[in-house]
Amino acid sequence: MKKIRIPPLLLLLWLLGTAVPCAADMESYDFSGPVSEQRYKDLVGELRCLVCQNESLLASQAELAGDLRKEVYELMASGKSDQEVVDFLVARYGDFVLYNPPIRPATYALWIGPFILLLIAVLILYRTISRRNRRTGTELSEAERARVAALLGESASEKDSR
Repeated sequence: MKKIRIPPLLLLLWLLGTAVPCAADMESYDFSGPVSEQRYKDLVGELRCLVCQNESLLASQAELAGDLRKEVYELMASGKSDQEVVDFLVARYGDFVLYNPPIRPATYALWIGPFILLLIAVLILYRTISRRNRRTGTELSEAERARVAALLGESASEKDSR
């Protein structure tokens, strides 16, 4: 099978071409009305992209993120407060859309889970270290010491004869 080789210049142009829609998306909004640009950026910066999962709506280039940015802008332009916009998105997509979900029974695992895993890791580390210390701390019996001395004595006498 023949490998296809893409020239670096063509690859660079393709990458630049895919980055432009996200930048153009921000410039298409009219921030002279009831929605300030800083308020908009702050709000979409606090919301998680449902596709990327590790990026905010502001940073994501996913198509769904663009749709959600547009929806957030339209809600803000219609006079909704930031909390009303967040409540709308949480009602539609769940707490996952928030970077900092509220503490409630449904999200206990998200908040407490990492600490439980850390505690388990510390206990395993402690147990491993204590077992290792018990193994290395054993003393030799008199018979074992005599055997070691005899072996070392034989090897020392063999070295002297050479």
